[in-house]
Amino acid sequence: MKRMIFISGLVVLTLACAAQLIGADKVSLQIEGSTTVGPIADAFAEAFENKYPDLDVTVKKTGSGHGAAAMVDGRCDIATMSRFMKEKEFKKAVENGVMPVAHVVAMDGVCVVVHPSNPVKELTSAQVRAMYKGEITNWKEVGGLDMPIVAISRDTESGTYETFNKFVMKKEKMHGKVEYVNSNPQAFARVKATIGAIGYVGYGFLNPSIKAVKIDGVMPTKDNILSGKYLVSRPLFMFTNGYPQLGSMTHKFCTFYLTETGQEIVEAKGFVPLTNY
Repeated sequence: MKRMIFISGLVVLTLACAAQLIGADKVSLQIEGSTTVGPIADAFAEAFENKYPDLDVTVKKTGSGHGAAAMVDGRCDIATMSRFMKEKEFKKAVENGVMPVAHVVAMDGVCVVVHPSNPVKELTSAQVRAMYKGEITNWKEVGGLDMPIVAISRDTESGTYETFNKFVMKKEKMHGKVEYVNSNPQAFARVKATIGAIGYVGYGFLNPSIKAVKIDGVMPTKDNILSGKYLVSRPLFMFTNGYPQLGSMTHKFCTFYLTETGQEIVEAKGFVPLTNY
């Protein structure tokens, strides 16, 4: 009986040691930030976990501002952002001993969208700005049907909001009746479900359930976004603390967009790749 207990204890101890060894070999990557870059990060994570069985990747889609904060606080390895870091974020990072380095992984367009039944196909940036300021309140004022305009915006922590606020709003204040949502999917869903809605989403979130309109005569196409002809074109970023060590998993992840597979993923997710194989 004593021998059986000894053997059982030995087996448990061996299994525990093996589990510790397995855990020690496990590599993790913590990624947090933009809901726009989220689909790219998710797809990259899936590809990496398939290629590297000992890798565990966690992707949190909390918004660009939260990604910057997570990097500053040391809570993530990679911050995904649909805008560049603000001066105050850089300052706080440096104060915390963090040196943010930007990696541009794709191009994107912030597309102004309406319900597919809306006959309006084109707007000027001044008209869109007036809608969000409450100066234009009915679609008939811009050649549409007689129905009230429901303006949908991303929350102010969003990089998508920052881009729209800079290039379309010219940093002028939105009126009090604008509805704020927390992600691209939520903005998409509100416009899809609301006949009189106007909103804006990343290029990768376009599909026939909503309709992109021309802005200042330019449609958000891949060529127009890559060339910068479309007004609200922007790069998408992954930020790291310093340039990652060559060959490290962080380095491989942040430069994956340069590979043929990475480019295919970027394109499959509806964004504009920087490389062209």
